[in-house]
Amino acid sequence: QVQLVESGGGLVQAGGSLRLSCAASTRTFNTYVMGWFRQSPGKEREFVAAISQSGKTTYYEDSVKGRFGISRDNAKNLVYLLMNSLMPEDTAVYYCAAAGVVSTVVSGWTYWGQGTQVTVSS
Repeated sequence: QVQLVESGGGLVQAGGSLRLSCAASTRTFNTYVMGWFRQSPGKEREFVAAISQSGKTTYYEDSVKGRFGISRDNAKNLVYLLMNSLMPEDTAVYYCAAAGVVSTVVSGWTYWGQGTQVTVSS
């Protein structure tokens, strides 16, 4: 069982930045692919970014490429999502997730956090 706890959400103006963090409670953190998803009201939960177990490979949804950066610290059991040039359409609840292999679909992920709200004002 892996528990994931997100933090770092909040209210930011368009063009601003936020860094989300996700703390994982597991002794085998470095065996999991880690990812971020988001869900806005009335929409399906969607893939945002993922990072391989070693941190050497990253994956991004097209709309966030060049603006968001995912990283991880295996020594601290942490994964981060740095979000730059935020836009109102980035407003959503952001979820951290863990899986054995990378996937861009919700069903491919085993463990989920409770989410953290990100609101971008125009």
